[in-house]
Formats: sequence, C-alpha cells, structure tokens
Amino acid sequence: MGNFKFLDFGIIDVIDIILVALLLYYVYKLVKGTVAINIFIGIVIVTLIWQLTKALDMLLLSNILGAFISVGVIALIVVFQQEIRKFLLMIGSTNFASRGGGIAKRLRFLKENQLVTETDVDAIVNACAKMAKTRTGVLLVIERNNKLDFLRNTGDMMNAEVNQPILESIFFKNSPLHDGAALIAGNYVVATRVILPVSNSRTIPSRFGLRHRAAVGISEKTDALVLVVSEETGQVSYVKDGEFMLFSDMEELALTLKKDLA
Repeated sequence: MGNFKFLDFGIIDVIDIILVALLLYYVYKLVKGTVAINIFIGIVIVTLIWQLTKALDMLLLSNILGAFISVGVIALIVVFQQEIRKFLLMIGSTNFASRGGGIAKRLRFLKENQLVTETDVDAIVNACAKMAKTRTGVLLVIERNNKLDFLRNTGDMMNAEVNQPILESIFFKNSPLHDGAALIAGNYVVATRVILPVSNSRTIPSRFGLRHRAAVGISEKTDALVLVVSEETGQVSYVKDGEFMLFSDMEELALTLKKDLA
C-alpha cells in the first residue's frame, strides 16, 4: 500500500488545498486581462509538470524544472512587479473599522435591493453626464479599501462634500482646479489637481489619451474606482482593476458604482 500513500490525507491537507486554490484564484483575478495572464498560466503548467515528475521519481527532469523555477523567482518579481504590489496592498487593507460596518458590511450582498454606500453616487454620475454633454474633461478617483494618502500630497487639499455643483465647478474649463484628478474619499472631495501614475499597458486603445492612461494606472496599483469624461468625444468611461468596465447607460453606471462601493 506504500504506492497509495498520497491518497492518505486529513483535514489539514484539505485546508491546505483550499488555501492554495484561493491564492491561485486571487492571483488570477489580479492578472486577468493583462499580458501577465499568459505568463501566469505558463508558470502554473510548469509547476504542475514539476510536481508530477517528482511524484513519478523522474529525477533528471524534476531537477531541471526545479532549478528553472528557483532561478526564475527573481525574474518573476520583475515581471509581476505591479501585480505583486497590488496583491500586497489588497492584503494590507485592514481599515474595515474606519469604513464602518466591518463584516456586516461585507455581507450586505444578501440584501440585493439595498445597496448602501456613503458616497453620493447619483450626484457623481449626474455631474459626469452633464459635463459629458459639454465635453468637459473629467478625471475622478473614488477611494475604497486602499488608502490614497500618497495621492493627496501630489495635489491641493480640499474638504468639500460631494454634490453636483461642486464637481462641475472643479472641472469647469476656466477653473484653476480642473487640471489633474479629483480624489473622493467617503462623501468628500479631499483633493484636487492630483497627479496619477500613468499606465504603460499596450492593451489600451490608441484613441485614449493621458487622462485614460492615468485612470488605468491608478486602478492597476490600487483598488480605486475611476470615472473619466473625454474632452474630445464626451464619452464617459468607468475604470476598475485596470480595465474599462462596460455599461449601457448612466443608470446602469450608477447601479454598478453603488454595487462596487457597497
């Protein structure tokens, strides 16, 4: 029965498998839609083959694959630099108490018809819709779990409650505050003229300029939500996790924002 020893496992082994599965799932979510997804799949395949060769006592091949994986760790840190940063930020986000509600807030998805958020999403969406008609450039960053204090220091501090007139006045073309991004935390505009990191992703369509690249850049590095209004076309874009999220109309955009913030 020694050949079937690998079938003899207990509760710790089950927990181990579940934790590994969760880890792979969250890593997959981080790299999904990026060029890194192909590298991630390749690593998983090589690792599975390595473990299989070890189980079959194929010493030569398992040693070669083991050496390849161990040496490749440094290269992987370079390749997955942004993803590792985002993963650590996600793990280090422990400000549940400051968000109010803790675990109970995380369980609000059980109430499908009650989307609770402290941010005035309707005011934000209505302001973007109105500014889109006049082709006013807008770049709005909405803070979630990851604190964005490092962004506030790049702009002008502000403490104005979110409402439609305030947002329209910030991004008015002749306003000194319209250049850069506005940062929203809770239901307050906490900073304006904020400088955002620009994404180097090659998957962004060429028709999008620096405003959209900045939106993708900050959403790649943090869990922030970003709204962009194009100055050239008046198109409203919603960016989350480094991706452009699709919506059919402004009502659907408002509902999606409420779900993501609740």
